[in-house]
Amino acid sequence: MSGRAAVPKTGEEAIITARRARLGQLREDGWNYPNDFRRDHLATGLQQQCADWTADQFESAAPVRVAGRMMSRRVMGKAAFVDLQDASGRIQLHLRRDALQGVYDDFRRWDIGDLVGASGTLFKTRTHELSIRVDGLQLLSKALRPLPGKYHGLADRELRYRRRYLDLIANAECRRIFRLRSRIISFIRGYLEAQDFVEVETPMMHVLPGGATARPFITRHNSLGMELYLRIAPELYLKRLLVGGMERVYELNRNFRNEGLSVCHNPEFTMLEFYQAYADYGTLMDFTEQLLRALLHSLHGSAVLNIAGQEYDLAKPIRRMTLRESLLQPHTGLSPAQFNDAAALQAAAMAHGITPQDSNGALEYALFEKLVESTLQEPVFITAYPIEVSPLSRQCADNPALADRFELFMGGVEIANGFSELNDPEEQAARLRAQAKRRAAGTAVEAMCYDQEFITALEYGMPPAAGEGIGIDRLVMLLAGVSAIRDVILFPLLRPERTD
Repeated sequence: MSGRAAVPKTGEEAIITARRARLGQLREDGWNYPNDFRRDHLATGLQQQCADWTADQFESAAPVRVAGRMMSRRVMGKAAFVDLQDASGRIQLHLRRDALQGVYDDFRRWDIGDLVGASGTLFKTRTHELSIRVDGLQLLSKALRPLPGKYHGLADRELRYRRRYLDLIANAECRRIFRLRSRIISFIRGYLEAQDFVEVETPMMHVLPGGATARPFITRHNSLGMELYLRIAPELYLKRLLVGGMERVYELNRNFRNEGLSVCHNPEFTMLEFYQAYADYGTLMDFTEQLLRALLHSLHGSAVLNIAGQEYDLAKPIRRMTLRESLLQPHTGLSPAQFNDAAALQAAAMAHGITPQDSNGALEYALFEKLVESTLQEPVFITAYPIEVSPLSRQCADNPALADRFELFMGGVEIANGFSELNDPEEQAARLRAQAKRRAAGTAVEAMCYDQEFITALEYGMPPAAGEGIGIDRLVMLLAGVSAIRDVILFPLLRPERTD
């Protein structure tokens, strides 16, 4: 009798097979993923609570109940030590056969990664490690797959992004970053609401893409038989609320832009946008400084910001510089005369590999992006942007070629963008028509569409106002001390995993 030989299983496949067999035996014994264990303490809370306890306090302490994932164990015959990890951290369990009766023998057949519940009394070992002397133990959930490296965590960067749950299990740094992200967002909400801003929600599917210069993702509504666009920005809807009399509004929103991936770009990202009536871009620069100062105090107890090992004290005013002043820094090689000569400016741009643009203002902005942005490590507000690249901004009163606009840079990355809002409906309509013309001609694929509904809203009268967007992901990167946006997004966009 002949046949193909069985293909040997890989190490992980063999582990999974063995664990499935143990699960089968557990089911035969009547175990079936119970949900009747209730804990009353977290690991880190116990560590903090008992840090200075005396022997008498341990002796008189009430029993505790904890639950979490079994990360390691050391079995020594009739006793064992287990490292238990919950959402807050780790604590050691001390198991003895005589205290656990038959459960101890069951425990020896459990696996690293299984979730367990334990009850018992607190004590400190001879090495002064807080531990729980366990008198009750229960298997709560079975891990059929092995965890990443036992001691070194999850090192494969792409696997960390693709299976973030493993990253969270294995890497304390990952857990720190996402707790920090939550704290930052929570603080910003509270800060804005204390300043009388109202949180709102605007549509994520738009009939027309608008509010920013970017390529949209396109979807389709089957019942209505129409194409829709995932929003690239909520700006035009938030301004409608200013028209309606909601004078201070904000939205923590998900935006979607059909653009390339980089260490600072993910096609789906989180923005804070807020708008204030009877304010200008100077008001919002001051407001942004105050917000960042308060946020740093909340997180660290001081206004000192660390960027790549360099400390900046945000208790002091953030430097302000016009875009053209930034272009005249020595490292750019540009001179004042070039900005008054279109041909010279075009030649300078081409020398730096910049494609021809349809205006001097667009050329200046392209040069700024190429030569200056990444050099702005120290926090700085760049102001006075060309009006050609600021289609929703109010013009400077003393120079109509420039916009009342700023961008905040820190660590060589744009963190915020704000401006005095254009509330003249006729001027806004003219600018949007010019944008739409460029888009139709194919000279600017990211240009905006003409949005008559938005113009109609402005024709009812929008108060003078200022608005700002802050990139939450980039802000978290900065405050967490990481250099890749994927490290601060729980589930960043990735290509599908290859199965061949």
